Amino acid sequence: MRPTVLNTSKATLFLLVAGSCLAQTGPLLTLEDCIKLATSAPSSIATARQQVVIARYGIAAARANFYPIISLQTGYLYNTPSTATEGFTQRFITLNAPREYITMGQADLLIDSSGRTRAEVARAKADQQRAEAGLRISQRDIRRLVTTAYYRLLLARRLVRVTGDAVAESQRFLTLTTTLFNGGEAAQADVIKAQADLAFQSQALNNAELEAQLANHELASFWTTDTTSELNIEDLLDIPAPEPAPVETSQPFLGRPEFATFDAERAGFLADKRQAKADLLPQMKLTYQYGIDATRYNFADRGQAVIASMSVPIFDWWRARSRMAQFSTQAEQVQTNRAVAERTYSKEYQDALARVRQVYLQLDLTTSQVTLSTENLRLARVRYQGGEGLALDVVAAQNQLSLARTNQYTAKANYFNARAELEVTAGR
Repeated sequence: MRPTVLNTSKATLFLLVAGSCLAQTGPLLTLEDCIKLATSAPSSIATARQQVVIARYGIAAARANFYPIISLQTGYLYNTPSTATEGFTQRFITLNAPREYITMGQADLLIDSSGRTRAEVARAKADQQRAEAGLRISQRDIRRLVTTAYYRLLLARRLVRVTGDAVAESQRFLTLTTTLFNGGEAAQADVIKAQADLAFQSQALNNAELEAQLANHELASFWTTDTTSELNIEDLLDIPAPEPAPVETSQPFLGRPEFATFDAERAGFLADKRQAKADLLPQMKLTYQYGIDATRYNFADRGQAVIASMSVPIFDWWRARSRMAQFSTQAEQVQTNRAVAERTYSKEYQDALARVRQVYLQLDLTTSQVTLSTENLRLARVRYQGGEGLALDVVAAQNQLSLARTNQYTAKANYFNARAELEVTAGR
């Protein structure tokens, strides 16, 4: 029996709890502040934004095929001359003369008769829609993760306070039993029970402080490398919990950005199918040339030419039709996945809705638990000090009150988390 050492331990525990609260520095951060810090820091959101920009450039590149390609050709050709009986001619008949000078501007315009260019633009637009949906998903996921970490930190810090109060209660009861034992009014077993309860509560406090540190690290890591500094965040566990929103009769889960991803994927595969189909259709090309293409370099010999051509595929039908069937099947596969996702997301929405309702009902129960447990502890102390109760009853009442307060704050944090999860499953 060392009451002096135990009193010192009590003071140390109080300093730890107080230090945990006083160490919070910096401006007060709300949940929205934390979300803004997380979304502005380098994360998957930044990558998703870059993907949107990349997709926009892809649309511009695909549309460029509608414009003519301007080029400038210049060159000098020498062909070994032949001194045949017919006269001085070029040796290679595929060339125009022994010497040929070329300085010519050329414009090539691809006429999208097969629909290939339009299909490429459609594919680029589908990629952009998918990138934008991915950005929405990244923003939503970061918001959800930050919200979970925020309430985890709030709950962890509150449980440090609850466990610290339990340690103080255990210390006071140990002091009481020690005093009564020294006066011959209590048994040594009462002192041992009080010491054992204090040891358990002290260990619980140590675990709670560790959880608070880890939760602080997790939340701060979303926007900074300095995760050890205590964040000064707004405590929402003391405000009244808002009632659950009325049940929506429609299907709000259909507004989830995942469905926009499915639609973009399907549109992309249909555009790929149109590109494959273009291999079966004639492709027209228009070329305009202006400049010099003569046997002597003389600007007076300049001329112009307009060349229209058409390419008609004949022997490549099997490959094109197979690619069309491949992309068509992939589009059907996306529709199948979308139907499966509708059932899955409908279940997740109903699960989240039921969780919000049930956890909200638990809030009143936990409040009653705290009220009744507080009164039970008071009566247990009165009976024990009057010699009518057992030390075990006081210890059990102290543990019951600590558990009731833990349940109360856990239920409040779970309710706010459930509401956040409902927002996700409802596509908001």
